[in-house]
Amino acid sequence: MRTIKLTKETKEDILTNLLKRSPSNYGAYEATVAEIVGNVREKGDEAVFAYTKQFDKFDLTAENIRVTEEEIQEAYRALDEDLIAVYRRSAENIRIFHEKQLRTSWFDSKPDGTILGQRMIPISRAGVYVPGGKAAYPSSVLMNVIPAKVAGVEQIIMTTPCNSEGKVNAGTLVAADIAGVDVIYKIGGAQAIAAMAFGTGLVPKVDKITGPGNIFVALAKKAVYGHVSIDSIAGPSEILILADDTANPRYVAADLLSQAEHDELASAILITTSQALAEAVSAEVEKFTETLSRKAIINASLANYGYILLAESMEEAVDAANEIASEHLEILTKNPFDVMTRIKNAGAIFLGEYSSEPLGDYFAGPNHILPTNGTAKFFSPLNVDDFVKKTSIISYSREALLKAHEDIEAFAESEGLTAHANSIKVRFERNEDSYGTQQ
Repeated sequence: MRTIKLTKETKEDILTNLLKRSPSNYGAYEATVAEIVGNVREKGDEAVFAYTKQFDKFDLTAENIRVTEEEIQEAYRALDEDLIAVYRRSAENIRIFHEKQLRTSWFDSKPDGTILGQRMIPISRAGVYVPGGKAAYPSSVLMNVIPAKVAGVEQIIMTTPCNSEGKVNAGTLVAADIAGVDVIYKIGGAQAIAAMAFGTGLVPKVDKITGPGNIFVALAKKAVYGHVSIDSIAGPSEILILADDTANPRYVAADLLSQAEHDELASAILITTSQALAEAVSAEVEKFTETLSRKAIINASLANYGYILLAESMEEAVDAANEIASEHLEILTKNPFDVMTRIKNAGAIFLGEYSSEPLGDYFAGPNHILPTNGTAKFFSPLNVDDFVKKTSIISYSREALLKAHEDIEAFAESEGLTAHANSIKVRFERNEDSYGTQQ
């Protein structure tokens, strides 16, 4: 890995380079995605069938578009029972964590008759997209579906591509069944996003779409936002490690590579105050890479977006980490909890040498659907609140409104909205209204 001294200039160059990976910069694909989305919106199932034939080489029909219970049971038989048990334990950890995020409706009343409150109402139908191309990710099924179930969503549908024989990845189906998906459709790509966003004869319209995907899926989610809600427009995976001279270089190298293997656009960055650690990590990265199955992808990722940055101090390193706002941030220092208190921007923070990033991907419980490309400065991990609407409740008695009506009228009139002001005034006219109510 290349080693660079951390300066204001190198930090800005790296930030610029990282932002090139954002789906917002892939304009060349937008016309294709817009055409797919438009065709599905106009032609519904006919377009979905045609695109599935074109891209997945399968003749999709009304009879085979939905995954059957028999196919789910076949998937269970195809998987090792020990692996299924791991899925179940992971699902339980995810459920327990997300149940702690649940919030209840609340109401606040005062003696003068004022009642204010907020109702928490789950959305009616959620749609989850699950990739099935280069790799399948049952872990993402659990991470997307379980928060929706905890929130109380009435129906959860899932779309995922099938192969040319109409088969869906067995791990994906088992994870979906464990998590509680209601219906699974054999649709992939931008056409799946459009089908869930607008509805077709066979696929119902959803209220929110979540889940990762390739650039076509990401741009399709961007295109349908506003017609439905979405979780985010996710970019490639990224990890940033803050480490001092107490860190184990083998652990650091292994953790950097855990994200570099995702794809050629993945980012892996180490910021350290130790020259010796930097050199040792670089050597370990080379040794590990030779033995790993996705060597070509790792090498491309590191060549494009892999860095070791040498900082003068941990304060400088923390400042850089906050600017980069990485999806995953590991802190491998003498006192990681102290460093953590100075971190403002990160999707998920992993503290200490036994809290490797894959712990969060698969098992610990916190969600692994995280903000990328610097959006951790203003976005949060997927959570229960993403599947809940908040509705404000307002009730005033005449006594309560009497105390406030002149202020409200003055505010409305200052904005030139005299009808707003009048809506309050009429309730305090001194004569009786046409219904005989004393004003």
